[in-house]
Amino acid sequence: MSSKDKPTYRAKIVRNYTDKDGVERSHWTDIGGVWPHKDGKGFDVALVALPTDGRLAIRFDEPKPAPATGKAAK
Repeated sequence: MSSKDKPTYRAKIVRNYTDKDGVERSHWTDIGGVWPHKDGKGFDVALVALPTDGRLAIRFDEPKPAPATGKAAK
């Protein structure tokens, strides 16, 4: 792992909750980066926080989809 390398994965805390309408939702908080070892047998994990509740999820680091503009497609 080099400090110049972009992480391949992101570490996130996932907390489930019920909103005011009774709908179950999840809140994801990014807490760090994850880099695979060159030999493919493990990972380096750099966290800025540790979860005390919820769960820890490791997700592939990919761009978020562009937000919808609200206009209907023709």
